[in-house]
Amino acid sequence: MSSTPANNDDDTPKDPLQEMLANLLGGQGMEGFDPAELAKAAGLPSDPNALAQMFSQVQAMMSGSSDTPVNWDLAHDAARKAAAGDDPSVTPNQQREIDEALRLAEMWLDPFTDLAATAIVGRAWSRAEWVEETLGTWKRLTEPVANSIAFAISTAMNEQLPEEMKSMMGGAASMMQNMGGALFGMQLGSAVGALAKEVVGSTDIGIPLADLQMALLPANVKAFGEGLEVPEQEVLLFLALREAAHARLFVQVPWLRAHLLGTIESYARGIHIDMSRIEDLAQNLDPSNPEAMQSALSEGVFMPARTPEQDAALAKLETALALVEGWVDEVTFAAAANLPAAAAIRETIRRRRATGGPAEHAFGSLVGLELRPRRLREASALWASLKEQRGIAARDAIWAHPDLLPTSADLDDAAGFGARRSAEDASESDVDAALAKLLDGGFDDFQAEAPTDSTEEPDTDSDTDSGSGDKN
Repeated sequence: MSSTPANNDDDTPKDPLQEMLANLLGGQGMEGFDPAELAKAAGLPSDPNALAQMFSQVQAMMSGSSDTPVNWDLAHDAARKAAAGDDPSVTPNQQREIDEALRLAEMWLDPFTDLAATAIVGRAWSRAEWVEETLGTWKRLTEPVANSIAFAISTAMNEQLPEEMKSMMGGAASMMQNMGGALFGMQLGSAVGALAKEVVGSTDIGIPLADLQMALLPANVKAFGEGLEVPEQEVLLFLALREAAHARLFVQVPWLRAHLLGTIESYARGIHIDMSRIEDLAQNLDPSNPEAMQSALSEGVFMPARTPEQDAALAKLETALALVEGWVDEVTFAAAANLPAAAAIRETIRRRRATGGPAEHAFGSLVGLELRPRRLREASALWASLKEQRGIAARDAIWAHPDLLPTSADLDDAAGFGARRSAEDASESDVDAALAKLLDGGFDDFQAEAPTDSTEEPDTDSDTDSGSGDKN
């Protein structure tokens, strides 16, 4: 490639590709360029429409400015585009049906949980509305790893650029940072938009993506029920029960949402990018092919093997997600006892949550994290066992503090967890009773009740008398 500057005079021949790149970096776009000449100079497709779309994407990535390493505006746009298509607006009738189903679900749940109802108004969302309501949480979950990826991409591509291109770019060093941030933003947005076509509510992946919200997506609820041979109203009510149960849990256990999101953020911050893989990609990078670069992202090109520490953190996260989903699964099924198809719907949801959909897999490849409760069945059995052994109130009291939650080992022995917890409670009760007695001034009585130590030294006077008799 010639290193001739793009702003030379009219007597000096210009390199069309070089001049095009200079204009892109300057934000001038494709104005004044002949697509056929560009294609001939750069070996690009000759179709004008294809070229226009290609260069539009490249310009957005190269010249777009962002206050953060990741271009979240592009992420938002990509998510809305991916969610678009067959996404009709919610009708007043659908809003009324969803609200009534969620209200009824709240009533059905009351006898089966000690957690109070939320009084949150049920909402019906389109897929686009789901994107708008949840994108802030997606940003929070992915920003640590997104920043790492954006920095790695920009660093590697800048190191791999030919010297003549570096010279041509001049002061446009920030272009590579924009490129990396835009690539990740576009790919994340596409994954979120695809998820919008799969989820049925605001908590469908086990975490509250929209704080203090309770909502269902009518279009996705209908799609979920297709092929089940179950009346639509039964499907709607069962899914409403799950959504309402999630809402109760996250509203009445205020530390839980922060606990889950914080665990995910900590895991993401521990991800380190494999620079050698980035460099391999940069060597074969074609700036004119954004689709190929996005494909590399979706295939997990930048994800290294997890460290033992991250494996431990992931196991902790999966246990927490399983406990949430297991509790919701147990409570929902109990409350849905009068729905004839409850067992069939429950099993469908269990399998769906265990395997995950295509969009969940895309998200997992992108950030190296899959939000699936792999031990949902064991967790559900644990909560059922606790209810049988100790009752509903004692079962739900486990959510009082994160230190009380069952561990992964407890999931291996669900029945034994209740017995162990009862023993711990009894021991704590003895200690509390003794402490209360001491605080009430019963120290002397408490000491008098203490068992006599067999090694207690003899009375001093007796020793003295005995000694005197010996001497006499």
